[in-house]
Amino acid sequence: MTRSEFQENLKVALETLRAHKVRSGLTVLGIVIGITAVISVAAIIQGLNGYIAHRVEQMGSRTYMISRFSMSAGFGRVPEAIRKRKYLDPGYADIIRETCPSLESVSPLSGRPISPGSFGADQANEVTYGSERVERIILRGFEPEIAASIPLMAVAHGRHFTEFDLDHSREVVILGDGIANSLFPTLDPIGKSVRVNGKLMDVIGVFVQDPGLFGGPGVDTIVAMPLTTFRKHYPEVREFIIAFSVRPDVDPAIATNEVIEAMRRIRRVPHDGENDFEIFSPDFLNSLWNQLTGALVLLTAVISSMGLLIGGIGVMNIMLISVTERTAEIGVRKAMGARKTDIRVQFLMEAMVISLSGGAIGILSGAFIAFLVASLVPNVPATLSYFWASAGVLISVGVGLFFGYYPASRAANLDPVVCLRYE
Repeated sequence: MTRSEFQENLKVALETLRAHKVRSGLTVLGIVIGITAVISVAAIIQGLNGYIAHRVEQMGSRTYMISRFSMSAGFGRVPEAIRKRKYLDPGYADIIRETCPSLESVSPLSGRPISPGSFGADQANEVTYGSERVERIILRGFEPEIAASIPLMAVAHGRHFTEFDLDHSREVVILGDGIANSLFPTLDPIGKSVRVNGKLMDVIGVFVQDPGLFGGPGVDTIVAMPLTTFRKHYPEVREFIIAFSVRPDVDPAIATNEVIEAMRRIRRVPHDGENDFEIFSPDFLNSLWNQLTGALVLLTAVISSMGLLIGGIGVMNIMLISVTERTAEIGVRKAMGARKTDIRVQFLMEAMVISLSGGAIGILSGAFIAFLVASLVPNVPATLSYFWASAGVLISVGVGLFFGYYPASRAANLDPVVCLRYE
């Protein structure tokens, strides 16, 4: 097909759309719905994928946790065999440091539940300064190496805990950025004394700002004290987690195997027995996210497929009507020397123009929805990519070709004599 023929076919296709605006508009509606669903959901998921990956990097891509429970324990009833596992001891950290040369840092940590009535907590945690009060805080006990193990626990102002603080169980705390701003809106919190659950503590630092995953609890809501101080004030808390980070020049699989062997020796697990502990990394967020979005992707695929199918059937229907209405025109064109290929290309061009119009509207609608979501819900950073915009165009072209081929072939195979007699 020459350039002039292409321009002529395109002009005829656009003229057909203009002549039947309402009919064409209703035809492309299904394609608009399908493409909008694909583009908007893809933009949201892509933005969230980047957000999750950034979150994993913040938590430490080479950071792992040892726990009595797995991360999935909170999503259902924990089996009795797991509930009866021995508690982890913070002293394990010293043994792991000595026996696992592949590790860069090891740090035990513990915490007191936010809600009363669980794990021995008789009241919700709170921190006060004068008349200011912040309730339902996350109370944690850390060692100085925690920032090396979990980068999120870095201090933005003041200082972190030292071995001196740990050895002497000093009454000092580091506040989350959100708590510091609530208690000291106009003052520098460093050096001030606050009461944590009624106990007087000196503020030595403020953590780096972190609002949390999707706006949930994050470092901003944490109050941390040296682990020895935490154990002194809350001896009833027996749950501990041990965080460790792998050296940059070591394969994480080798390092985790070292830790597993060390933990099995420490906890005297038989050689044929299962581990009575769990090791997980921040990558569990990616795994969990993939599970959560799997159903969403499937639902979107179903909705968009139905929309595209309805739109494709609409394209086929309008093209069959167009072939019937223009039977005499087809006869004249064939009588003047038009080949079957010319007729077929003309009607395929019209089908693709209709589907591309729906695709363009769908891409714009999806981009608008993504922009609206990102503006109204900053914690859901929807991002439209060129890949999905291009995919929308290709899907539209594919719908036009697939559903337009039969009407185009039917028009190309009409007998010119019969066409000229058609009224």
